[in-house]
Order: sequence, then structure tokens, then C-alpha cells
Amino acid sequence: MKIYDVVVIGGGAAGLIAAGRAAELGASVLLLEKNQELGIKLLMTGGGRCNFTNQSPVRLLSQSLGVNGRWLLSGLSRFGPNQIINFFEERGVKIRVEAGGRVFPESSNAREILKVLVDYVKLGGVDIKTKSSVVKIVKKENRIVKLILADKTEITALAFVLACGGKSYPHSGSSGDAYAWLENLGHKIVNPKAALSPIMVKEKVKELEGLSLKDASLSLFQAEKKINEENGDFLFTSNGLSGPAALNLSRSVARQVNRDLKIKIDFFPYETREGLGQKIEFFIAKNKQADIKNILSRFCHKRLVNFALEQIKINPSKKGNEVARLEKLKIIDFLKNYSLRLFGLGGFNEAMVTVGGVCLKEVDPKSMASKIITNLFLAGEILDLDGPTGGYNLQIAWTTGHLAGENAAQNLV
Repeated sequence: MKIYDVVVIGGGAAGLIAAGRAAELGASVLLLEKNQELGIKLLMTGGGRCNFTNQSPVRLLSQSLGVNGRWLLSGLSRFGPNQIINFFEERGVKIRVEAGGRVFPESSNAREILKVLVDYVKLGGVDIKTKSSVVKIVKKENRIVKLILADKTEITALAFVLACGGKSYPHSGSSGDAYAWLENLGHKIVNPKAALSPIMVKEKVKELEGLSLKDASLSLFQAEKKINEENGDFLFTSNGLSGPAALNLSRSVARQVNRDLKIKIDFFPYETREGLGQKIEFFIAKNKQADIKNILSRFCHKRLVNFALEQIKINPSKKGNEVARLEKLKIIDFLKNYSLRLFGLGGFNEAMVTVGGVCLKEVDPKSMASKIITNLFLAGEILDLDGPTGGYNLQIAWTTGHLAGENAAQNLV
């Protein structure tokens, strides 16, 4: 039986770069993937366009990851956005930077990114076994001694990298198998929850389904305490909210235990209440005999106007000069502070990432080495680390995967 220097479990973004980096340093490497193909989830990122990183400065990028972002700061300083961009450019990928620092291949084709990674591991001489599901990890004292596959094959190595993802997009192979393995190995698992997922609300918003709005502000409240705020674009679904701002806010929703949560929407965050009131007065003064629904539609989406007037019980055909002061205040309240009670989040089938995973206190941030198992390294979504939309989560995969592969190869015993 061949004993490898390093075995990597998981052929996604983190696993591919970990295997390639370990082989680049001279280690004999085996890459195990349960699917028939490598990188299935990678092909889905950015709608298939592959937003593979974000050009934010390292410290800002770390802050954008939220409560656990500081833990990755040293890792990002060693292998961050500049390094992964150089990695792909050196291998012939032309890049394009879009709004918000989002970085894509110029081809807008995720397969180009995947091909570079697969070529990288093959060039390094990595042995690749697809359709290979791990069913058991066997340890002796504080070391892994072997893996057992579904076909009863036993795999041995000096070091192991676990990069088999969380629970988001389970049809891509991310079924959360590793959580049970890691608990058996002695690791604490922070309860995995779906995130970057649509938000469902208790109120009926189906009338607004498909309405996309730009530059809004979504704030999450627990009772009267503000938990977080996200600014940007969002859209209404049949039962709630989606789009970048809503998806990013879902990360905070997922980390709350108390269900008494509300989202308050400010449709005009760059206008004060007084400024919005003056705008309404200005358009009414110029169109005194027009219906209020048509007056408001001059600066606000028509579907939103009709919905708002229905909610606050103002006749949409009421003439502008007939609208009372109290009614104008109700319009301002709706546009600046529309409140929705949360019902929950879309499940893992709709989620882009998993919030939760291996407790970071049990992992060395400089090497990705387990503090529980001496020859185990962890990378990617299996860690309790997640970011907003915009290339942040793939950067987590590149950083943790690169460090895990590098240190697994350099610390062989």
C-alpha cells in the first residue's frame, strides 16, 4: 500500500489549490473527490462567471468577513487577492475588475479558472481519485492513521488536508459529511446554518415579486437593537427578499439565536426624512391636480408606490393637493422605515455559503493546522469563516487552501 505525504479530501477550490501547492513543494499528493468531476461548485460561482476574488486591501477584506475576519488577517497577508490574481495571470488568465472590486476572468467563464487549477495539480504529479467517498477517518491517539473509502479502500498518509466544504448547494456534493468526522476527532463544530440565502418574511409581499431596487438600506433589528446594516441592491421575491444586500444581511440573520427579528428598509438612504418630505412637496406643488400615485411615481418605482399606498391606506387616485399632512408623513415613514418581520432563511439548497463549522480557536491561523490532531490541516468552507458576496468566499478558499497545502507538505513527520 502506497503511503502518501499528503492526502487532500475535497476537489473544490480550497482542495485543488492545497493539493497543487503541496505537490509544488515536492510532496507526493493524493486528491480525493466524491463527485465524478472536480470543482463542480466552483463552476457555479458568480452565475458561472467566477468572481474569484475581491481587490479590497487585505485589512478591509478581513473586516468584511465579519466577526471571525481578524482570524484570517495573517493568512490574507501571506496569500491574499494580489497573490491569487498573480497565480492566474501567470497561467494565462486575463482578468477584469468590476464594481466593488470584484475580480472575474475576462472570459467570464468559470471553466477557465477550473482548467488552470486542474492543470496545476496534474503538472505537480498529484494522483486524482474521483468518485471516491470517504466514509471513515481512523485516528490513533492524536493522529490520523488512515481513511476508509466507500469501496473499503484504505488510504494512508503522513498528513491530511480536509477541504470538503460545508452544506451549501448539497447537489454539488457539499453534504456536510466532514462535521461528524471532525467531532469524532475531537473538534468542536459551531452549528452550521445556511447563509448568503434569500430572506423570508411573515408579511405578504408577493405583489412586489421580481421588483429590483438599487441603493437601498436594509437593517436587521432584534427588538429595538440594531444588529447590522447592508446597503446596496436587492429585490423582492414571492415571500421575502434576495439580491446582494439581502443575501449579505442573511449572514447576520444566520448568527442570531432569537427569532424576534425584523428588517427595516430605507428605500432612500441618501435622503433625510426632511429632504424626502421636501421632494414630495415639490412634486405635489408642480402637479397639484395629478393623482398621488402618479406624482410619487416620478421619483419612485410605480409598483412600489401602488404597494405603499395600499399598505398605508391612501387612495391612489387622490389628488396631490388633497393629500393631508398626516398622510404625507405616512408616505415618508413607509419609504424610510418599512418594517418586515423575519420568518427565516432559504435552506442549504439556496444558500451560497455555510455559516458555522470548525471552531477557529482549534485551528492555527498561520498554518491551518488542527490544534487537536497533529497531522490534520483544514481549509475552505468547513471552517467557521464566511464572507459577503463579491469574491470574498473564494478568497477564503484560496488563502486557507494554499496555507494548508503548504504547511502539510512542510511539516511531515
